[in-house]
Amino acid sequence: METLQRLTRRQLETLEIIAAVERPGQGAALKSVASALRVRPPSALAHLTPLEALGLISRYRGKSRLTPRGKGTLLEYSRHHRVAEQLFAQVGFSPEETCRAAREIDLALGHGTVDRLCRSEGHPPTCPHGQPIVPCQGRHGGN
Repeated sequence: METLQRLTRRQLETLEIIAAVERPGQGAALKSVASALRVRPPSALAHLTPLEALGLISRYRGKSRLTPRGKGTLLEYSRHHRVAEQLFAQVGFSPEETCRAAREIDLALGHGTVDRLCRSEGHPPTCPHGQPIVPCQGRHGGN
C-alpha cells in the first residue's frame, strides 16, 4: 500500500497544517498544530506520532518538521486530488462539487491509477480551480 493510501483524512490535514505553520529552521510547535487542529496538545501528539513513524515528519524539542518524504506526500496528494477534480469536471460537476467528490476518493487512489486517469484526460495542466497539476512521474505530457 502506498503511503498516501495509509493516511487518514485527519493525518493529511495534520501534514498540511505543519506545512502551513512550520517556520524555517524551527518547525511547527505542538501548541500551534493543536490549535490549528482545534484539539488539545496530547490529542495533536496522537496525530503526529504515526506521521513520524511513516517518516513524513521529524520531531525535535517539541517542534515538527516535514521530511522530504512528507513534502513529497503532500505534493502527491495535491496531484491525486486535482486529477480527480478534473475527472469530475469532465462529467459536468461544478468546481465546488468537483472538490467535494474528489475528497471522497483522492486518498484511496494509487499512483498508477492517477497516472492512467491523467493520461486519459490528456494531461490537463490545471484543475477546475486553476491550480497546476503536477505531470505524471517521468512523463511530461505525451504518454
